[in-house]
Amino acid sequence: MTERIVRFAIRRPRVVIWTVVGLSIFFGSQFPKIKTDTDPKHMLPATSPVRVNNDKVEERFELHADWIVLGIVNGSGVLNRNTLSKIARLTDDVTRIPGVIAYDVVSFTTADNVLAKGQDLYARPLMETVPATSGEIAALRSWLYENPMFVDRLISKDGKATAIYVPIEKTANGKVIADRIRAILDKDPKDGNGDRFYLAGDPVARDTFGAEMFKQMAVFSPIAGMVMFVALLLMFGTFIPVIACMAVAMVCVIWAMGGTVGLGIPIHIMSSMSPVFLMAISTDTVHIFNEFYFRFKETGDRESAILDTMRVVGRPLIYTDLTTAAAFASLAAGHIIPVRVFGLLVAFGTLVLLLMSFTLTPALLSLLKPERLRALTTHEDLAESRTSRWLAELARWSIYRSRSVAIVGVLLLIISLVGIQRIRVNNNMVEWFKSRSDVRVADRTINRKLGGTATAYLVAQADEEGAVKHPDILRRIEEMQRELEKSPLVGKTTSIVDVVKRINRVMHENDPKYEVIPDSDNVVAQYLLLFSMVGKPRDLNNFVDYPMRQANVWVQLKTWDAVAMHTVMKQVAGGTGVDDAISIKPAGTAYFNLVWNNEVLWGMLYGFILSCVLVLVLMALCFRSLRWGSVAALPLLFTILVIYGFVGFVGKDFDMPISVLSTLSLGLATDFAIHFIGRFRQRRAELGGNPPLDEVLVWTVARPGKGIVRNAILFALGFSVMIFAALTPYITVGLFMAAIMLLSALTTLVYLPALVKLWQGWLLKKDVAEGR
Repeated sequence: MTERIVRFAIRRPRVVIWTVVGLSIFFGSQFPKIKTDTDPKHMLPATSPVRVNNDKVEERFELHADWIVLGIVNGSGVLNRNTLSKIARLTDDVTRIPGVIAYDVVSFTTADNVLAKGQDLYARPLMETVPATSGEIAALRSWLYENPMFVDRLISKDGKATAIYVPIEKTANGKVIADRIRAILDKDPKDGNGDRFYLAGDPVARDTFGAEMFKQMAVFSPIAGMVMFVALLLMFGTFIPVIACMAVAMVCVIWAMGGTVGLGIPIHIMSSMSPVFLMAISTDTVHIFNEFYFRFKETGDRESAILDTMRVVGRPLIYTDLTTAAAFASLAAGHIIPVRVFGLLVAFGTLVLLLMSFTLTPALLSLLKPERLRALTTHEDLAESRTSRWLAELARWSIYRSRSVAIVGVLLLIISLVGIQRIRVNNNMVEWFKSRSDVRVADRTINRKLGGTATAYLVAQADEEGAVKHPDILRRIEEMQRELEKSPLVGKTTSIVDVVKRINRVMHENDPKYEVIPDSDNVVAQYLLLFSMVGKPRDLNNFVDYPMRQANVWVQLKTWDAVAMHTVMKQVAGGTGVDDAISIKPAGTAYFNLVWNNEVLWGMLYGFILSCVLVLVLMALCFRSLRWGSVAALPLLFTILVIYGFVGFVGKDFDMPISVLSTLSLGLATDFAIHFIGRFRQRRAELGGNPPLDEVLVWTVARPGKGIVRNAILFALGFSVMIFAALTPYITVGLFMAAIMLLSALTTLVYLPALVKLWQGWLLKKDVAEGR
């Protein structure tokens, strides 16, 4: 069947080429419809209990899912007339931006201060007008610092920073709104007052990354392609193989990405890296050109060389592509949406590669002129090729020192296992930007000066209605808050407790000693009733539900690290301030980051382990031998353990880019091993009988191994350019993909010959009996 397809491609190359071009144009036409989604909440299905609970919490407490924080810092203090005037103007301008929820913007001019006159409670804006005198500024300072709810949220302890909190609609783009705010800042007259402005918050980081990730891919994919183009030209000496390799890679990317976009599926962060994976896997065609050059040198006939090449390379290609596709497709068994999309996208692209290997590649090879081929393949044999001679020497070294090679490998694995134990599973989208980027600098500055940009909610829930008005329940919540605030990861907590204590103080002539929870249920109930009459609805609704059975505690974290929220949850689980009377349920963006960390990263890890088992089974079926299947899986295991051991030793978190790279190794390490073992067994069968093992191993390393080396160097060179990217995930991808390629190739060409030599009695007995 495959030979008939190849013959058709050779004899009708233009039909094949124009058919591929037409389909590529169709898939490419879908790209204008592309939609991105970087919201962590959308990583889970809409029916997920975590997502459902979060939606209920936001609805019950009238919370906004996304906030942008505009930090204002002045080294001499923000409580001066010029800075306060800017804050008033900025607040007014920001509320006019489309997508901003204007009535809930929080700043000096919109936040209410709770006061009392006699027994009458009332609320007034902190700053109705910009203070004109030092006395008015002093009064503002007094109001800010005597109210703990404002300290570390609206004013830093040192008085040098404040913030405007900007809620945005769920459909709004954080980057677009942030850019509008920057435009307002640019228009504001520079008065030399020393004010500095910083924009932070999850929607800023998330949507900025969503925009930048495509810009980075648009810049570095062509650069990587150019580097690979030059490398291929140096390897094969003519444009047809170069064009064929690049064309196959582009077709795989266009068909897979275009098909995904055409189906209306949003591109997530993981899916955005799919072109990198597909380009890596598509370099598999190098094995075809490598063998074709050798075959043409031997036969001198173009069509015979193509057919002979596909006969010997075709089966390993089918095995590697089907194994890789099945491994990636298995990721769709999980319930995490980006993982499903990513797995199916790459699996489809791999099947496209398999189709192109038997159609487009032979068609393009048939266009090579025989005269040109004779000139190019002059030195393409084992005796004349310097690379093949060097590989042959490497094979002899590995074979003759097989025990030493195996011992060194075992030692490396032991060391790697030590490093793996040091790995921390953690995710932080803000750290996907470089340290000096605007996003990182803003987040770092605001976290240092104020309570923190990462928000979580801890909902304290009691069994009976009205329980939140009970002083003992409020004291338990307060105890939990104070305990959480002892952690350096927590910048501030706010709850109904702070509201009650503030009202109690102002109702007692602003005496600080009354900033405590009253002892009477009735007093608490009266305070909340009075507050609901004079304050803004959000000021109470954000903290309690109407049956007064649930209380919401706002927790501001000083980092977006998922492990920070994990630490908070451990503190809560420790029972501080919590007993059988109330239970605690988490929600909020910081909590979703933890869920992403646990569900996606751990899910990817478990999925990878299952994929490894699947790959082992498939390779055993491919080779019709569990023994050879197990040996073929060893380069994969070795590569992963060594790479992850290195990750542990250098202190790199196991985050999304690293977890994605683990799946890539399924395609690369198994690809090299299948080609090596498949061609080794073919060579033994060609020679017949029981040929000298060393001779067959040397041939396998020198001839098919040359394709493995070309493949590894090609890809390592191409994607090493990504170390210059502006986003750290792409830097990570570039470095680690190059490392995975080179290590996979080295493991295949050095350790497999040594292991086959050591285990020849176990591995070859059945082959000899079956005549292979």
